[in-house]
Amino acid sequence: MQNRSLRSALYMPASNQRALTKAEGLPADALILDLEDATAVGQKNNARALLATKLIKKPYGKKLVIVRINAACSDWYDDDLRMAVAVKADVILVPKLDNALDVTDILHDMEALNAPKDMQLWVMIETPMALMNLYEIAALGRVSRLGGLVLGTNDLAKEMNIPLPTAQQPDRIGFQTYFSNCILAARAYGLVVLDGVFNNFNDDAGLKFEATQGKQLGFDGKTLIHPKQIDIANEVYAASPDELILAQKIVDAFDLPKNAQLGAITIEGKMVERLHADMAKAMLDKAKFYE
Repeated sequence: MQNRSLRSALYMPASNQRALTKAEGLPADALILDLEDATAVGQKNNARALLATKLIKKPYGKKLVIVRINAACSDWYDDDLRMAVAVKADVILVPKLDNALDVTDILHDMEALNAPKDMQLWVMIETPMALMNLYEIAALGRVSRLGGLVLGTNDLAKEMNIPLPTAQQPDRIGFQTYFSNCILAARAYGLVVLDGVFNNFNDDAGLKFEATQGKQLGFDGKTLIHPKQIDIANEVYAASPDELILAQKIVDAFDLPKNAQLGAITIEGKMVERLHADMAKAMLDKAKFYE
């Protein structure tokens, strides 16, 4: 999963048939088909059936298909999980988890349902307790199908009394310690980590600022709430043409026989180490994925 593109992950309401169909042609790298917050209580069962019918047809090509189910403490969890496993979603995303034991319980439930070995579990990081137990949660990525962390910034803002960003104060300073900890945990245990949503889908400049900030912090991509946000997230999180040209030069240079045993070389007047070649290869792999 680390070498595939996850620049943009769009939340789509599982209860909206038109939206599910529209998603087939959208350029998002991932779709989060949402049975939780985006689906009203009275629509949960119908939405689950609608989504199952849709996903059986495998309509989304190489987009990563993520099904966000309802919380394990809810009345809908068992049926949601059973459906998501049955249709072989790429990822099951679970909200409102507080600790590693909560995650382990979900993992056991997936095993009991004979979930495919390549099906991943991702978890929302959206409660103070999840932040307190972040490293124990992330450590399960070394020994299980846990594959990703997704920031729930709206829930965190509510629970932590952190102001949401505005045009006057866009920097999300209240979140940054938590962001850095999530990214550190994800990198330590080989997990994907996605930034939270930007709520004002009519503010392109604000979205670009926030996506750029997220990229600089180290997120793999951004979760989105509206299709019009996809292009900006894809642009920000993609490598530029100049970056790709330099990456190819670095890879090619280290592939030369004369450089085979060298730990560092000079390219365009700058020292480049072999670790930079690994980074360049990863960048090129991601670029090829969404060509």
